[in-house]
Amino acid sequence: MQYTNKPSKFTWEGLGDIGAGRDTMGPDMPVLVYRLFQYSLRDILTREYDEETASSLLRAAGYLAGKEFAKNVLDLSGDFDFFIANLTNKLKELKIGYLRVEKADLDSLFFTLTVAEDLDCSGLPITGQTVCDYDEGFIAGILEVYSGHSFTVREIDCWATGGRICRFSVTSKPA
Repeated sequence: MQYTNKPSKFTWEGLGDIGAGRDTMGPDMPVLVYRLFQYSLRDILTREYDEETASSLLRAAGYLAGKEFAKNVLDLSGDFDFFIANLTNKLKELKIGYLRVEKADLDSLFFTLTVAEDLDCSGLPITGQTVCDYDEGFIAGILEVYSGHSFTVREIDCWATGGRICRFSVTSKPA
């Protein structure tokens, strides 16, 4: 999944030493602050470009973040079950959400994943539109680093569409 030919300036190290920088406040913050950033950014991107471009840019950011997250946070050494258990535990530990695999076809690399209490959307008003574009990219980036295959991830259920969980359809892109 390539979004631009320009080289990325983002590095994991660029996130800094949070422990040293926030020695009394710590690494945690309310979901409200995260959403304040994400949804104000989405609004600006939508107004400056359009909804489709805003979604694509958020997906691209999630993809970059997912790849770096996988390389720097996850244990990629085990089989698929080990990998999913590790990913599930990390997402829970970091309070991103509760991951569950509903369907997994390892031969065709097709998955249906759900995330409950999703950081991006749980509790949002119902608008009839999915909003977890960043999550789509994040999942695609993580799975690509683990498997070496590119994926298309699309949210098919969302809190904002009336669902109580986020559900993602994950398909491998042809080589």
